[in-house]
Amino acid sequence: MLLSGRVALVTGAARRVGQAIALALAQRGAHVVVSYRTSRREADETVAKLHEFGVRAEAIRADVSRARDAQALVTHIGRQFGRLDVLINNAPIFQRTPIERLTERDWDAHLDTNLKGPFLCALFASRLMKKRGHGKIINLADWAGERPYRDYLPYCVSKAGVIALTKALAKELAPTIHVLAIAPGPTLPPQDMTKAERQRVIKQVPLKRWGSPQDIASAVLFAIEGTDFMTGTTIFVDGGRLIA
Repeated sequence: MLLSGRVALVTGAARRVGQAIALALAQRGAHVVVSYRTSRREADETVAKLHEFGVRAEAIRADVSRARDAQALVTHIGRQFGRLDVLINNAPIFQRTPIERLTERDWDAHLDTNLKGPFLCALFASRLMKKRGHGKIINLADWAGERPYRDYLPYCVSKAGVIALTKALAKELAPTIHVLAIAPGPTLPPQDMTKAERQRVIKQVPLKRWGSPQDIASAVLFAIEGTDFMTGTTIFVDGGRLIA
């Protein structure tokens, strides 16, 4: 699928990896809808950057973990743009949750945002995509969905769920809609991570560096434009961390 003239929704695209993905899509000529929950200023700034590529762009506030918001978001896109060709489920929550102080609230927050949100967006987006007979859904997973690490139990479980969701949706929506997952490895250190912790991570990555948002955006572009003979697959963009 070539992106020029297509309409894409990128959830959580106000900053960081989501913003990089949105900008990469706009550079290829796609019109981009940015959803955000709390980062309105950053979302507006992202839209301004998107407009520089000569495409239509809009920021819409939505809590995609709520069915009403997710459905309203897709309905708005259908009315304003007349179509939806690409959905990028990116909106994340990533918090350290050591099991000694892990709570039900921590669990629900991660599962709602990281797994329920992508499910709801895919559910409603696929119905709009089917009207045109095609579409691509890209879910942002994580290498830790295959190999969980300590102190992030709800996060790792939610991303394992994203990988399973990708496979299940691919079966449900074939052949008209392709569903893929991108599983980043260490990309953009968390703000609370110390310099020593960052160095320890690099030592565990075969390519000996942190990934960048552009690395993930490039993988998304490949998943959309690079081939139309993939579905249900997870692409690991992790510097080899999974095999280390």
